[in-house]
Amino acid sequence: MTTRPHPATPHAHRGDQPTMATTTAPEIDDLQLYRVTDVMRMLRMGRTVIFAQMRDGRLRSVRQGRARLIPAAAIRDYIALLERESEAA
Repeated sequence: MTTRPHPATPHAHRGDQPTMATTTAPEIDDLQLYRVTDVMRMLRMGRTVIFAQMRDGRLRSVRQGRARLIPAAAIRDYIALLERESEAA
């Protein structure tokens, strides 16, 4: 009897990290509010950096219950800020 490999399960196991090749970031126009993990993928930044930018007021966010969400307009404004800073340097 031959054994077949187990099919991929839709649920991630503890410790599994998605790769950029298999995980696509949502487009900015698709949603109005994004979770921090979505913004991390979109901006290619780590969690600590995203929270530091929010704490410093450079990336606006809102609270919905316990969740911290980032509006699409705040992401666009943050990207524009980074572009302005890059041009000034």
